[in-house]
Amino acid sequence: MARLIDYFRLLIHQRFYSEARIKKYQQKQLKKLVDFAVRKSPFYRDLYQGNPFGSMEDFRRLPLINKQMMMDHLSQLNTIGANKEELIRFALEAEGSKEIGYYRDEYVVGMSSGTSGSMGIYLTSKKLTRKLPFVFLARSGIPLSLLPYNILFFLRVHSQAFEDINSPFIKLKYMSTMTEIPQAIDEINRRRINILMAPPSFLRLLLPQAHEIKKKPEIILTYAEVLTPEEKQIFKDKFGCPVIEIYQASEGQMASTCHYGNLHINEDLVYIELYDEQGREVTGPDRITTKMIVTNLVNRTQPLIRYEMNDLVRLGDKCPCGSNFRVISQIIGRSDDILYFSGYKEGDGEAEGNREIIHIFPDVFARWVITQNPNIREFRVVNRKVNQVTVTIDLFREEPEAGADLKARLLAELSEYKVPAPEIEVVCAPISLPTDKNKYKRFVREF
Repeated sequence: MARLIDYFRLLIHQRFYSEARIKKYQQKQLKKLVDFAVRKSPFYRDLYQGNPFGSMEDFRRLPLINKQMMMDHLSQLNTIGANKEELIRFALEAEGSKEIGYYRDEYVVGMSSGTSGSMGIYLTSKKLTRKLPFVFLARSGIPLSLLPYNILFFLRVHSQAFEDINSPFIKLKYMSTMTEIPQAIDEINRRRINILMAPPSFLRLLLPQAHEIKKKPEIILTYAEVLTPEEKQIFKDKFGCPVIEIYQASEGQMASTCHYGNLHINEDLVYIELYDEQGREVTGPDRITTKMIVTNLVNRTQPLIRYEMNDLVRLGDKCPCGSNFRVISQIIGRSDDILYFSGYKEGDGEAEGNREIIHIFPDVFARWVITQNPNIREFRVVNRKVNQVTVTIDLFREEPEAGADLKARLLAELSEYKVPAPEIEVVCAPISLPTDKNKYKRFVREF
């Protein structure tokens, strides 16, 4: 009954709360969270000393934290007195194992490097993870008409939280993204799954053998990596079903898809502040945000308050579904995915002294690659220094001119940005997913 109440509360918040009521709800939850953190977390007690929270203006003056600070002070930041070294040992032992279960029989310990390459430890209570089936029902974007959900779920590492999603109406089977493709296809066919959940990089591995799936999934749900509009259409065509995405991070359940297919920020689960390159708050569509400050409203075990992330997103217009939860029209990537070139200033001629750094956002560069040749299965871009990139492309089948053709396309596109003579190398070679806990990273900057 408690979980059903949670389910209906989530639906009511998203569908019926006005903007004013959302703000009032957020302020109330933020005040409760900060008061709790100051009482229970030595880290926040010291950090917020002399910083009262009586209004939203006060809240936005609270100091920021980031992943490095979180890990440096993990023993003092969590509210259950857990030791950092003990948590790391537990997470390493639990990685990939279904036998270890909960820490102290009460908590899920997640370990992630995200795309940064540095370890992050995230604690969640069993009480919170047991709510996951109803959160999933209310916010996954998957129609209730597909119940019971028979899900095959691919991710790098196993977590006890996956087991907590299983219920009479949700049957979830986890498999590692390191699973051999023939075995994955066999499992899809054997289980006759109706919902396939996987990161885009794994779906791209499945593409060449998509025709071997006997019963097509009713819906595909992606997460963990950027899904470009072009890839979304490719997956839809090849797998023969709708494709939706959720925006999930170790730091919280950022956004979920509504029945119109639009991605809404979960305003009652996370409080998100968005800013552009000039540090101005972004409240409307079209401008790309370069800084995201996240406060998880529901995790009291390891409070994350004004936690700085470098996700690049673009807000969208109000959704026709009627929800006042903000819409994310596009998840672009991370700010360290931005490519750097040297070009001429607009309108100042092409004299050497008129050079400036030109930023190419990852979604733009990805579009150039993906739309150049349908034979490109995967790609990776390494920005070695300003004006120099190496692009590796993995082809479905051998094509002698693919590299030269892509290089010509990239040079032509960059010339439109007034970037003269960039150093571009295109290499045709197989690309594999990481064999460790790290996410696959399409864009790498080495300076």
